[in-house]
Amino acid sequence: MSNFQMVLGTGNAKKKAELERLLAPYPQIQLTSLADYPTALEVEETGTTFAENAELKASVQARHLNRWVLAEDSGISVDALNGAPGIYSARFSGEQATDASNNALLLEKLSDVPSKKRTAFYTCHMALSDPHGTIHIRCEDQCHGRVLTAGRGTGGFGYDPLFEIPEYHATFGELGTSVKSVLSHRARANRKFVPLLLALIASLNN
Repeated sequence: MSNFQMVLGTGNAKKKAELERLLAPYPQIQLTSLADYPTALEVEETGTTFAENAELKASVQARHLNRWVLAEDSGISVDALNGAPGIYSARFSGEQATDASNNALLLEKLSDVPSKKRTAFYTCHMALSDPHGTIHIRCEDQCHGRVLTAGRGTGGFGYDPLFEIPEYHATFGELGTSVKSVLSHRARANRKFVPLLLALIASLNN
């Protein structure tokens, strides 16, 4: 099977590293990121769902770069906040948001919410576009847990230190990459994505 070159539609080094670990068993898939393309666009996320944003980022960037582009949109939805921050997870605390400021705001908004009602879930939607902007693969999955009252662990990124998997009594920040690469929303979506990608590569090689 010949190699398949795919651009990850983000400049986020941590997201690229996480996806590289998930795709490591498939050396025929060669992954780059927007950081490797100085002319890459900053696609405005005007969608109202994770799916719309992922597919927008994939198709617009793919046409611009004339490459296959895999884009994803992900975030955390907190039940007590009616699903917020949701698609606004990365910029929850404003346009200059950092992981620390987003986590602080989330804790502030949940300050009066008891432990049993702090349920939440991460969502990841993945979309793969060909160089013409046509979406060939779309898949989505979730990981459920709850938001703690204080962060634990230094691993991961985003809201990971606050997001506890109840069955493990540990946060994504504590579980480490090997466990997260099995349990996370991105890992679950990737498990749906890879068989579809391998089938697509096979059809392109025929």
